[in-house]
Amino acid sequence: MTGTLAIVNDRVYAYGSGDPTAFGGAERQQWLLARAMAGVGWKVLVGVRRGISPGARETIDGVHYVGIGRGRLLLDWYRFLSVERPHWWYWRCASHMWGPAVQVARLARVRTVFAAGFDRDLVPRQALVGEHRYWWPLYVWGLSGTDRILLQHEAQRSHLSAGLLGKAHVVRSIAPLPADPLPHASRPPHVAWMAMLREAKRPDLLVEIARRLPDVPFIVCGRASTHRSAPGYGARMVEALRALPNVDYRGQVSPEEAERVIGEASVLLSTSDLEGFPNTFLQAWSSGTPVVSLTVDPDDAIARAGLGKLSGTVEQAVADLKDLLQSPSQREALGARGRRYVAEVHGEREVARTFALALGEDSGQNRRNP
Repeated sequence: MTGTLAIVNDRVYAYGSGDPTAFGGAERQQWLLARAMAGVGWKVLVGVRRGISPGARETIDGVHYVGIGRGRLLLDWYRFLSVERPHWWYWRCASHMWGPAVQVARLARVRTVFAAGFDRDLVPRQALVGEHRYWWPLYVWGLSGTDRILLQHEAQRSHLSAGLLGKAHVVRSIAPLPADPLPHASRPPHVAWMAMLREAKRPDLLVEIARRLPDVPFIVCGRASTHRSAPGYGARMVEALRALPNVDYRGQVSPEEAERVIGEASVLLSTSDLEGFPNTFLQAWSSGTPVVSLTVDPDDAIARAGLGKLSGTVEQAVADLKDLLQSPSQREALGARGRRYVAEVHGEREVARTFALALGEDSGQNRRNP
């Protein structure tokens, strides 16, 4: 069976329309999910406040983008849901607005599904940042009232309270699979690092690793960010990266450039302390690029499936990078495993199937709420 899915997010439209300034892993995943569900027969609607005139519509890859205006936010949401009458409203990542949003959906008789985009999304007191960090009760209100909670990997279940476990399901992220990855024998021996320059991503450890490998070129993509970071942190990281002669710091790049950099790299390096299921890992594995990660290994994929190296320390990461850069054949073998893993676990059809099952659409629950 199929249903109707609604999303409200301007950056999803940026990805869908090919905007070179599009950014955000959570938004990229929503765009990929929208395309995948449309591809298996669902009607998918994306409400857009900026970029499309109110009432105007645009269809891209089977996904319907609808201009909903920029009036009063809650009223705009209610009008969108009431007019379009979707079966489900999908929301990804923690927000204090999820509580009011769930109530708006109930008034419009639309079911809601919340998807975690980060491990901390399942720890409400830590999920919100900045001026809204004390508004976490509103977020809890939304989680308690939502109909489904989607997790990125099994370990995220441990963060949920007992009262939420019954409506939680694992629906993994999507990763398109390029047809012809660049062979490692033809790749230049450089390391890619791609993330916002915020504290949780630990670009300071990237700087330390790059200093210890002065003969290894690094390509670094990602702009400075104040999100979850002390004032001035991102600017200091930019300065430190630009001071290193073996680092090519490119700032924020287009989605197409990001794919190209990862697809041509010998290794993708991750220095993050915390993630959900990184888009960059999936982009790397789908293009045959092994991952060296200090601490993050969702679903134990790196260790269990042999998709790179889980280093644990800066010293070991330096050793692992040296080892992989000197062995194109080893990288080729790891890259092949990565592509097999993506095809089996993160393919569009498989994720669309598990998404529909999580919502109960296999048993006819795509009717409107009574």
